[in-house]
Amino acid sequence: MQKFAVLTGVAAPLLRANVDTDAIIPSREMTTVSKNGLADGLFAGWRYARIGSREPNPDFVLNQPAYAGAQVLLAGENFGCGSSREHAVWALAEYGIRAVIAPSFAPIFRGNCVRNGILPVVLDAASIARLAAAIAADPQRLRVTVDLPRQRVAGPGELEFAFELDTESRAMLLEGLDAIDLTLKHRAAIESFHARDRAQRPWIYLS
Repeated sequence: MQKFAVLTGVAAPLLRANVDTDAIIPSREMTTVSKNGLADGLFAGWRYARIGSREPNPDFVLNQPAYAGAQVLLAGENFGCGSSREHAVWALAEYGIRAVIAPSFAPIFRGNCVRNGILPVVLDAASIARLAAAIAADPQRLRVTVDLPRQRVAGPGELEFAFELDTESRAMLLEGLDAIDLTLKHRAAIESFHARDRAQRPWIYLS
């Protein structure tokens, strides 16, 4: 998993509430079970002029030249609601989104973000609106910085906002570890427990 520390990038505003996983990647776009080949289907219902086409909808934010190469998504409340499909996060990651900033996230989607190297940042709607307004004049030049070690989001004009992240999620992102890797950091303690337990309760072990 890709580590996350400090990112400065173009931020694209998609300030809609209740963007569900079917909007992030419609089921018709899920033609693979791997993490690859999903970026073209990201926001397909909004990004393209017609269902099934690849003709860009010029009104959609990610198709606008000002937001080309966006790595940060400014979003609305309850982002990632709906089904638990992890493909939604895979599509965001393959497209190049490294952080999503929203007032709230669906819990399963938030967990999927962390496990795939995307930082879910919770900021209130007013702060997100201020960031969107501050970058609007020239998003390619007026970039947003997401600093995980300091747990700060910074924008133009000395804008800066603090955010909270639980200890386990923070460690996973900073170190690029999935949940299994994080557990295996305690391998010595686990093996020590197994050795003691095998000696005390040999009957529960098959070999």
